Amino acid sequence: MRTNVPGGVHVVGVDESGTAVARAPLGHGADPAHVLAAGGWAIRSPHSAMVGEDGALELTYVVSPLDGIPPGVAEVPREADIAPDEVGQAHQRVAAYAVVTSKQGVLLTQFNSRTAIPGRWGLPGGGLDEGEDPVDGVHREVWEETGQQIELGALVTIQSQHWVGRAPTGVVEDFHAVRIVFAATCPAPGEPVIHDVGGTTSDARWFTRDEVAGLSMSTSWRDLAALSEAVSDSP
Repeated sequence: MRTNVPGGVHVVGVDESGTAVARAPLGHGADPAHVLAAGGWAIRSPHSAMVGEDGALELTYVVSPLDGIPPGVAEVPREADIAPDEVGQAHQRVAAYAVVTSKQGVLLTQFNSRTAIPGRWGLPGGGLDEGEDPVDGVHREVWEETGQQIELGALVTIQSQHWVGRAPTGVVEDFHAVRIVFAATCPAPGEPVIHDVGGTTSDARWFTRDEVAGLSMSTSWRDLAALSEAVSDSP
């Protein structure tokens, strides 16, 4: 499997006191909620995301005993032009992003033609480098894509999405996206500057609440509660 986290990804459950009560690997295509449910635990809230001493990326949640039926596993969607029996190359990509706000509004970036969704807008961030901690990764990515220095707040969500699709290169991939999303503020916002020339960002801007409403957003972020809340609080 192709991955940018060769040390592996583990899902950890902690109780309200912070004591670890569950730990299991996050397999390709798996959702942390299903992994923890298999051990009898239900997710209450995200807790942290960091590289552990063993080199594995630990996605930690506050959990409680599962009471009732565990969440079902949805069928893996396929893009329309990919046959039902076509096998894609397994690719797991872990990335870190931030919902960045300032007195100038909400910071967003636009995807370019090197991606499958050129022209759409989303959160600044991107794939982790090998062995990189998500906190370091999101600071680096926001700077590379927008030139802004940020202060991180809480971990707001971890998305796990699995589908079979065609990469911009034309290769069919069995793709597993793990997106770690933090809240962040920018104390001294400036005019966004794209430092990562040749990357996947075509534009970066601060947007007001009214401006965000008219944007074409990527599906990953369109319904993100933390972004909706940030937009509601923005100028």
